[in-house]
Amino acid sequence: MLAFILAEANESGVPESTEEVTDTVVSSITGIWESFLERFPYIVAGILILLATGVVVAVAKRVVGKVLAKRSLRESLRELLIRFLTILLWFAGLLIAAIVVFPGIDPAKALGGVGLLSVAVGLAFQDIFENFFAGILLLWRFPFESGDFIECEGIEGKVEDVQIRMTQIRKTTGELVVVPNSFLFKNPVEVLTDREFRRVHILAGVGYGEDVEQSVEVIRGAVESCHSVEGKEPTQIYPKAFGSSSIDIDVAWWTSSRPGDVRKSRGEVITAIKRDLDKAGIEIPFPYRTLTFAEPMKMERAE
Repeated sequence: MLAFILAEANESGVPESTEEVTDTVVSSITGIWESFLERFPYIVAGILILLATGVVVAVAKRVVGKVLAKRSLRESLRELLIRFLTILLWFAGLLIAAIVVFPGIDPAKALGGVGLLSVAVGLAFQDIFENFFAGILLLWRFPFESGDFIECEGIEGKVEDVQIRMTQIRKTTGELVVVPNSFLFKNPVEVLTDREFRRVHILAGVGYGEDVEQSVEVIRGAVESCHSVEGKEPTQIYPKAFGSSSIDIDVAWWTSSRPGDVRKSRGEVITAIKRDLDKAGIEIPFPYRTLTFAEPMKMERAE
């Protein structure tokens, strides 16, 4: 059987004996090992360059962070500049390490290879790069910062961290939501804490038999007496509509923009309005129902 295989190998131009095959394998492995030993100093130099790059990046981030902290730049812009600097330094370090490990590569060829590689990677990881560039635009345009409360497509919560690819949002109910930056970039985002104060609305109602002007003044006094109501902004109390069983009055005031403060202020205002309307003897009606029958009902006196 072995003779048959060797005969076939001989006809195809392959070495005739197992010794020749062994010699070929050994010589190939030896050549690889010798080539590795020749490249070993370059590989060590490349590793050292990468380690030095890591040290330079750490020092540069600390120094630049301190310099930018002294300037009147918003936090998101400082973070974006530091990230750009980090990417630039690592790119330069990797490029120098590649040229050292492979001496035949010049900067032009390396940059060309990086360009081709970036196109291939971009096509393969399109969603990741979409979120990456969306994160850069979010940090650059400054729609919100870490600590702001936002609402986007039913997701409402506090922004804990804006990263390059995703944003972490802590919902008011406690859950952590990791949102791709492209989602925030493509959809309307409501920044609830963009201003220190925001206006809150509730609807109050008084009976049809009550004096509407008096009711408005009582409600105004109740709202303005609350500690959570911002006195520098106007309180607006206006009759709004004829409700099914009451005169509807629109009540609007300003309070702290944080969701917890809004809920607290709403509860305080409702309690104050109920208390003052009761003191003034003004009715807060519940729904009335008038029943109409096709035929008169017979009334009988119970004995």
